[in-house]
Amino acid sequence: MPSWPWGLLLTAGTLSAALSPGPPASADPCHDEGGAPRGCVPGLVNAALGREVLASSTCGRPPTRACDASDPRRAHPAALLTSTGGTASPVCWHSDWLTQVPLNVTLTVPLGKAFELVFVSLRFCSTPPTSVALLKSQDHGRSWAPLGFFSSRCGLDYGRQPAPADGPAGPGPEALCFPEPQAQPDGGGLLAFSVQDSSPPGLDLDSSPVLQDWVTATDIRVVLTRPAMLGNTRDSPAIVPYSYSATELQVGGRCKCNGHASRCLLDTQGHLICDCQHGTEGPDCGRCKPFYCDRPWQRATAREAHACLACSCNGHARRCRFNMELYRLSGRRSGGVCLNCRHNTAGRHCHYCREGFYRDPGRAPSDRRACRACDCHPVGAAGKTCNQTTGQCPCKDGVTGLTCNRCAPGFQQSRSPVAPCVSRSPTTFSPETPVPGPTEDSSPVEPQAVQVAVGARGEARGSWTRFPVAVLAVFRSGEERARRGSSALWVPARDAACGCPRLLPGRRYLLLGGGSGTAVAGPGGRGPGLSAARGSLVLPWRDAWTRRLRRLQRRERRGRCGAA
Repeated sequence: MPSWPWGLLLTAGTLSAALSPGPPASADPCHDEGGAPRGCVPGLVNAALGREVLASSTCGRPPTRACDASDPRRAHPAALLTSTGGTASPVCWHSDWLTQVPLNVTLTVPLGKAFELVFVSLRFCSTPPTSVALLKSQDHGRSWAPLGFFSSRCGLDYGRQPAPADGPAGPGPEALCFPEPQAQPDGGGLLAFSVQDSSPPGLDLDSSPVLQDWVTATDIRVVLTRPAMLGNTRDSPAIVPYSYSATELQVGGRCKCNGHASRCLLDTQGHLICDCQHGTEGPDCGRCKPFYCDRPWQRATAREAHACLACSCNGHARRCRFNMELYRLSGRRSGGVCLNCRHNTAGRHCHYCREGFYRDPGRAPSDRRACRACDCHPVGAAGKTCNQTTGQCPCKDGVTGLTCNRCAPGFQQSRSPVAPCVSRSPTTFSPETPVPGPTEDSSPVEPQAVQVAVGARGEARGSWTRFPVAVLAVFRSGEERARRGSSALWVPARDAACGCPRLLPGRRYLLLGGGSGTAVAGPGGRGPGLSAARGSLVLPWRDAWTRRLRRLQRRERRGRCGAA
């Protein structure tokens, strides 16, 4: 960062040189050749140039022979104090004729935004006044504080001792009283104020918040309090009318950007704002952008850019907040907390998958599909949450598979949703006992899976009990395809008598196993429809199952249901 220009000598010959353009700046003053952020400041400019000047008194109203505000050729408005002027036009502002005390006239210059001051100067077109007060505002004119005083009678006019030659005696800057503006050989005079003169030697702007506050101003006010013609008298009425006359009001300073911008621009409303870098924003780059709050905002210095850092959310969040406690615990490295993680992610950095999902090892953490659904089986799994790394669901006893979708070796399917797979009992075969054929022990779910709604109580039909049902959804059909619509559910009479399964009218159920079949001949046979015989499961329906069963249905169509 460029050093603060404390060594500037404010003489008549150096004011223009101080504000003249320097050598060309680098392509990006706020970043080094490698792209790393570094502190940067706008160039030194005349912040008053072209700005409006509010004068408490200006000649020409009413018009006189020497000054007429309505005639551009004879007008001497306050705008001449900050304009470039021209040889064909008047170059001096004149106050109205003052005939009685107090003879105060104020000149106020709103700078448009905060600037960090280096100097203030005002050239007089006639003998300069012997008492001047220089004030500044940091809140656009709502309140004022003194910068310095100029008088041949410091104690009498301002109650202060003359400024010591080596600066203020205290630890910080203060408003001092300097000698009155000096008259020039051409009949005019010059008031020149440097912030260096009011600050202790060796005070560093980067490391001194007090000095940073001292040099900051949004408005400058010059108060002319005693014309030279009064000499050392204090309250005597003026005998001869007097008029102040001045030109070239200059405010040398840098657009205040707190080390995070190298220039200031006009926004769409015509307001002067910093062209902020380093993840900062605001008229003075005084805060971090909404997503750049991984560490607190700080002013940049010549040694450290203190750039605002974006929160680390792996591309899964658009908002974050700063947590000071986490920042301290991290060794003052990171304090951002991501908000509203998307793409099924969770955590402070959206760095792990939320419940019911696991990390796909084949995808980067920032991939939108980095988290895959666990798809744990609603009956075979003991919970919905799987291992975050492998995707393995927690299986019930005797159940195996990545999603807990089949019985383990040595286990067979039961009719209980609590223990869907039970250990096989040893079987003794005799020559008369037929050898069991192939079974479906590898899966706790029989080929058929349908959602039904029970319409009425069961009706005994021989060795079966018939329940009128409506088939609401078919997720998987048996050997004979089940169809949606009215049907019947046949349950063995001995099972229905003991409430297994317990079917209530008006309720919905998931039927797993069983099958749709044709009528069985004989008076004790069942009719057409669905059956809930041995090997079937009838579970009270849950709406959360619809999405999972549809997903299993799609996987079956792609031939992936047999995967472990």
